[in-house]
Amino acid sequence: MRGQLEFLDALVAQQKKFLNKGGLCVGLVVTRTAQEEGLPLDAISMRTDERGQVRGLGKAAVQSILAEFEITKTLAEEGGRTSRGSLGLMEAYVDALNRAKKGCSTLDLAKVMEWWIAKVRVHFSSEGPKFHFDTAKSISANLTAILNQVHEIQKNSSGANYVGAMLQHLVGAKLDIVLGSGFIKHHSHSTADNSTKRNADFEINGVAVHVTTHPTEALIRKAAGNLQSGLKPIIVTMADGVEGALFLLSGTEWRERVDVMDAGQFLIANIYEHSLFRMGDCQSTIRTILERYNQIVDECETDPVLKIRF
Repeated sequence: MRGQLEFLDALVAQQKKFLNKGGLCVGLVVTRTAQEEGLPLDAISMRTDERGQVRGLGKAAVQSILAEFEITKTLAEEGGRTSRGSLGLMEAYVDALNRAKKGCSTLDLAKVMEWWIAKVRVHFSSEGPKFHFDTAKSISANLTAILNQVHEIQKNSSGANYVGAMLQHLVGAKLDIVLGSGFIKHHSHSTADNSTKRNADFEINGVAVHVTTHPTEALIRKAAGNLQSGLKPIIVTMADGVEGALFLLSGTEWRERVDVMDAGQFLIANIYEHSLFRMGDCQSTIRTILERYNQIVDECETDPVLKIRF
């Protein structure tokens, strides 16, 4: 079923306005129309008689749908009805739905609706983590504060792995600061390595860097594959994941050939080094990394909730 919904990920990747209030309203109402009238839909008939607005779009309709999923907050006072661009979003979504239905006769519109509801929940859960450098705390504590905020967002996001995505892009941002932008390629956290023929999240001069929140046996096999290909694998994970990765490696022939690193220490060491150990420069160094992180999120992800606010 997840494969049937990939067209939605592609849709919002092309038009990020779908994740704004108005775009979410369009997604909900058009999906409900498809459930009631069936597919394919006619974009012309989805316009009002005056042709200036999307038929059925409004606060009452949107809130009625949300109420079915026990969401009582108001998504948009006008329900997206007066949002500029709603007609264009409707036409793009109708086209995407019709093409998805043509390619898969068993398209489950209930699952499509759940996908939109998950995006609404993310919208309500947070505007994204906020960074405030506390000079009284360690660099580690400041970084942990950001990750803790994302962990809270993740708990309300119906399964999205925002912590994993943030960790991957923080590491990517740190590598860009060290190596220079353009030296490595960045990918969406949801992009499988196999689909892009990648050996790891990042490959640098014969080193394969794997970033994960929870090391698994599958990751260990992938690291073994790196070794067989002549690459040096490094696993970068959360502090509590280091012991797990070392345990998984302990019973294998690769236990002394794969480096495992605490992601926090991986980032902190660079911050100190880049600041030449001048504590007064550490705050600006962290901000530089986080600003590059936000740029990567803009380039690779569709959920704005991952962006850090300053």
